[in-house]
Amino acid sequence: MHETKSASHAASLAILIGTWLLVTCTQPIAAQWSSFRGDPQLTGVSRERLPMSLEPIWTAEIPGGVESTAAISGGAVFVGSLNGTFHSLDLETGKENWRLEGEDEIKSSPLVANGLVYFGDEAGAFRALSASTGEPRWIYMAEGGITSSANLAHGCILFGSYDNFLYCLDPEDGTLKWRLETEGYVNSTPAVIGDTAITAGCDGYLRTVNLLDGSQVGKIEVGDYVAASAAVVGNTAFVGTFGNQFLGIDLESKQVSWSYRNPAGEFPFYASAAATSDIVIVGGRDKIVHALDPTTGKALWTHSMKARIDASPVIAGDVVYVASKSGELASLDLKTGSLVWKFETGSPIVASPAISNGRLVIGTLDGTVYAFAGKQENPPL
Repeated sequence: MHETKSASHAASLAILIGTWLLVTCTQPIAAQWSSFRGDPQLTGVSRERLPMSLEPIWTAEIPGGVESTAAISGGAVFVGSLNGTFHSLDLETGKENWRLEGEDEIKSSPLVANGLVYFGDEAGAFRALSASTGEPRWIYMAEGGITSSANLAHGCILFGSYDNFLYCLDPEDGTLKWRLETEGYVNSTPAVIGDTAITAGCDGYLRTVNLLDGSQVGKIEVGDYVAASAAVVGNTAFVGTFGNQFLGIDLESKQVSWSYRNPAGEFPFYASAAATSDIVIVGGRDKIVHALDPTTGKALWTHSMKARIDASPVIAGDVVYVASKSGELASLDLKTGSLVWKFETGSPIVASPAISNGRLVIGTLDGTVYAFAGKQENPPL
């Protein structure tokens, strides 16, 4: 009898544990947005789906204005300003956790990893701070300004500089591991695939670099100045140029597979793309959001905005979030390009959306940081 009760108890316990595991493992896992484009490949794709209609839940004023994309990690928002200050804000309330005073413009978007936050400024200072307190941990001085955001892989903090170099620093102490000289400014963020970095710049080349020793593996001519960062899906890199082209580049053959131009006019691409294996989305200075077939480069749909688009789009579920210099923030249906939701900030937007924990965070050039969440149709009285 005792054995029967024990067996019954064990069976009940197993059922309870199984049920708990099923419920726990099927709950959506909130993804951090701890770097410029959300992942090392710079795809600009969120693992979260937000409600179709959003509303601001808080705003924070950042003196000097915001051009860089925020990072979200550990319940905090990290963002730099054009007056040189760097801020940590509470994700739920927007209240300031801490700030670091500075003097030089911060256009580089932060990277958060291993309890530290990394970013560069226009004076060429690349910093690591404690993410929890803002305490400086180390600083490395490049010989030119840094607008490139950082990436992390294989023990390298990677970033480019206006001194024409791609850098790899030790993430713990900031010592230089290697640097690769190019023929022009490196203002884009390097993408990472495997043990290779993918970087483009003002010299008109897309380079593939061995992360272990900094040696150049490949050099692909794109022909024009590149300010955007390449998004990498599989063996293809997607990047726009100031020569009014958007390119699909085969990293295996080291050849341009296809080139897309707006048939209605010649306008450069400053923004980086959001890309999946099914679709590539990029905004142009032609005021148009372009959706392209990643295999052929043919247009799937386009959507017109009120002003040029320098902010990089973000795909989240069935929609893509886009912003323009008019201050317009919108979500578009990923399949058709039709407008789903829109909000007018009243100030130009260059920063890209950051999505984490059911929140969309974005800053404007007037210095307002917005946090959006699902709209309550019937808010409590």
